[in-house]
Amino acid sequence: MKSDGFLEVAGADLVWQASPSPQVWRKRLFHAGAPEAGTVTSIVRYEAGSRFHEHGHPEGEEILVLSGTFSDERGDFGAGSYMLNPEGFRHAPFSVEGCVLFVKLRQYPGLDRERVLIQTATGSWHERFPGVRSQTLYRSAQYPDHIRLTELAPGAEPPTVALPEGEEVFVLRGELSDEHGTHGSHSWLRYPAGASHTPRSPGGCLLYVCSPAGSRSTGSDARTQN
Repeated sequence: MKSDGFLEVAGADLVWQASPSPQVWRKRLFHAGAPEAGTVTSIVRYEAGSRFHEHGHPEGEEILVLSGTFSDERGDFGAGSYMLNPEGFRHAPFSVEGCVLFVKLRQYPGLDRERVLIQTATGSWHERFPGVRSQTLYRSAQYPDHIRLTELAPGAEPPTVALPEGEEVFVLRGELSDEHGTHGSHSWLRYPAGASHTPRSPGGCLLYVCSPAGSRSTGSDARTQN
């Protein structure tokens, strides 16, 4: 669904599609460029015992493990593991038990980015507004990306959020509501530059949020960002 520059893809409604590996499946939420290249945001499912050949990641790779255990030469990463693998990174991923991932490819250029690995289950949360807390996943003085988890408690009423540079949201759990409607689990949302919205979640929700540094909530400071 697209209106006034706002874009929504309901991942739960998409059909799993084949990938270059016969035991790895994907739902492409966003894709621009060549069929097996370009900018891609996907939900990816590894069957038990599946693996990919060794490969690199031009312009970086971002992974959030939604369920199961994802592995490569560096270790095993369970649900809630977050990693940003910078440009030049190579690995041969696999999954013994199977897993589901949120993945973004070719969206983090820069050879001087540091690799990030965070176990969000034990990460540090900060209250941004009553009933709203956030955990930073990635922020750098050299790059504008501000990536975080944001959790809305049931019935929380944060202020209207102004998005001068736009914002990307992926609903990890629960339902998010705003002026554009109700967005269920695994919905991917892109708000255009200059947009604003008033997030609500009667039952509570957990979100992945990516926005350029500097976005502010209306009438307040950075502490009220979603």
